[in-house]
Amino acid sequence: MAEENCANCKLRAKYDNKPKSLAGRFWRWHINFCPGWKKYFTSLPPEEKAKVAAKYNFKKYQ
Repeated sequence: MAEENCANCKLRAKYDNKPKSLAGRFWRWHINFCPGWKKYFTSLPPEEKAKVAAKYNFKKYQ
């Protein structure tokens, strides 16, 4: 598998700019089961993980 690029994902940027857009809502739904996001999220240090979880209201994998 190629290395994940979740920190620089174009769909994630669309969510950050306009969360209610179709692309933004798709990205938010997608991270609930994406294996790349899981790997990225679980590899973050605890402080960064807490920030990302709060920003995206993400409670999975904690």
